[in-house]
Amino acid sequence: MKKLTILMIGVLSMSNLTAQDISDALRYSQDNIQGSARFRALSGAFGALGGDMSAVNLNPAGSAIFSRSHASLSLSSLNISNDLSYFNGRNSTSDSKIDLHQAGGAFVFANTNQNSSWKKFVISVAYDKTADHDNQWFASGRNTNSIDNYFLAYAQGLRLDEISRFTGETISQAYGEIGSFYGYGNQQAFLGYESYILEPVNDNDANTIYTSNIASGTFNQQYNYIARGYNGKVSFNAAAQYEDKLYLGINLNTHFINYDKSTFLRETNSNPGSLITNVNFENNLLTTGNGFSFQLGAILKLTEELRAGFTYNSPTWFTIFEETTQGVSTFVDDIDGSFIADVNPNVINIFPEYRLRSPGKISGSLAYVFGNKGLLSFDYSRRDYSNMEFRPKNDIFFITQNETINNVFQPANTYRFGGEYKFKQFSFRGGYRFEESPYKDDMIVGDLTGYSLGLGYNFGNTRLDLTFDQAERTVNNPLFSVGLTDAATIDAVNSNVTLSLAFNL
Repeated sequence: MKKLTILMIGVLSMSNLTAQDISDALRYSQDNIQGSARFRALSGAFGALGGDMSAVNLNPAGSAIFSRSHASLSLSSLNISNDLSYFNGRNSTSDSKIDLHQAGGAFVFANTNQNSSWKKFVISVAYDKTADHDNQWFASGRNTNSIDNYFLAYAQGLRLDEISRFTGETISQAYGEIGSFYGYGNQQAFLGYESYILEPVNDNDANTIYTSNIASGTFNQQYNYIARGYNGKVSFNAAAQYEDKLYLGINLNTHFINYDKSTFLRETNSNPGSLITNVNFENNLLTTGNGFSFQLGAILKLTEELRAGFTYNSPTWFTIFEETTQGVSTFVDDIDGSFIADVNPNVINIFPEYRLRSPGKISGSLAYVFGNKGLLSFDYSRRDYSNMEFRPKNDIFFITQNETINNVFQPANTYRFGGEYKFKQFSFRGGYRFEESPYKDDMIVGDLTGYSLGLGYNFGNTRLDLTFDQAERTVNNPLFSVGLTDAATIDAVNSNVTLSLAFNL
């Protein structure tokens, strides 16, 4: 196989490495518009309402509800609390930050032709963060499954001369060469072999069977997870009002991904006959990407009070770029002496770009508006996560991943309810949402439930809104995708306080 060029010292471009799995597809396919304080106060039940910049990102017809040009921006305080269990271990972590996550403006152009049925035309630009990846947690517990199974899973069936160093070759050179010629799986086996975790049955180049130098028994494991980043969307919107009943709109969306994850596993044992008594395994992933999607939306006034909304979200077509670094160290307790085997390649694996198609979504909405007194709103949406797809589709690895996606994921429904009551200049709001698990086995990722409460004050041309919302979900997070697939159970609670300033231009 063709060897690719070294771009700089310690940085390789590799033709046949693969680090992607179905969890990556899900991470970038889920969106949760964080939105303005008013939008969040109604738990996002805005598909038939409009008149809010975040509602425009939900239903593009929503901008045609504005009677005057409008702009808003939002600031939030996010707190993530995780309660974890991993075998006999229990841990809790929390993380907080302040973030500017929403901004946008809509420009309304009234039709001066009184005889035309088209009353106004609106163009707008809106930014919303659609997913926040910032998270950190720590799991610890005593397991009977060792990290050696991770390296064994990759090594079995591979020739010894394809996972080991040549004479005179450094760790960095060998790791890079193996990745360039044979791929990511061989690199994992290389780390296991060079750290003395793996032992070949026959010490010759043709050997393809390996055993472990870690004896069976119990293992104390500590696992650190730290992630940073977000998904965002910028929507370029056009909408129009036809007579006094129909509002139509279209969004052209550009998406971007920024995700940075670091994990660190420490495993110790005192099992009789174990040559390896301590393993430290670190992995780092940097992902960036961009994408495109479009939305079509409509809002219809069935009566003066009752409104219906419909939105079609196209799939999002992503182009994604990934880099990884990793290293492993072990404490070897041999009859000839003890030593530390430090296998730190100091090489950045730069993967070839790949494409991901996230599933489309359909949404239907109803809202009842009580004049100037308030409103009630309901949104329903459906997205089939089994339609996620890695591309190119003829890639052997992606064929397997896409088959797994079809077998593991399912359509998921989302229900959102919201209400608002107005008293003089004050608005009192509340909402509830329920999102089904995208997995057929909801023990992997559970359903999400959330609620929201908000308060607004209208100064005339300016409105100030404040909202608190909270959502809960249970996730079973496997430490690794192969070998050591035991999961840490995470009860995650995300709480937000959002402040928005909105004004008519």
